[in-house]
Amino acid sequence: MLSVREEYWEAIMWASKDRGQQAEQSSDNITLLGRGVDFKGVVSFDGTVRIDGHVDGEIYITGTLIVGEHAVIEGIVSAGVLMNSGKINGTITALEKIHILKPGVLVGDIRTPVIAIEEGSRFHGMCDMGAHNWSVERALSVDVAPSLVASAH
Repeated sequence: MLSVREEYWEAIMWASKDRGQQAEQSSDNITLLGRGVDFKGVVSFDGTVRIDGHVDGEIYITGTLIVGEHAVIEGIVSAGVLMNSGKINGTITALEKIHILKPGVLVGDIRTPVIAIEEGSRFHGMCDMGAHNWSVERALSVDVAPSLVASAH
């Protein structure tokens, strides 16, 4: 039989074990390329990445890329979500969203279904938000409409 004190400590141990397992299950890979880092080449990451240094090359991320105010990126960027407060010059693809935050600067061509540009940030380039998909959908609806009209007569 356990004393009250032993039961108390045992309950705390089990609770902390459960919290540790929950934290382990919900944790995401987080990578940081800090200020002062100068990287040239191709990098590939899973999870969330924050860049505060300089990257020249190609960046491929399955999750979220956070570009800090002091970061400079030149090259090709592909991510799920891009949140930019720094300077990016290149070709960017985001599968979910690009968010340009003040005082961010993005120069280059981008491809994303959703874009948000905060007041005080800058974007110069071409933006493809999938208009070609809309024209295909519209063409299909136009093709269907005449056949419906013909069958009604």
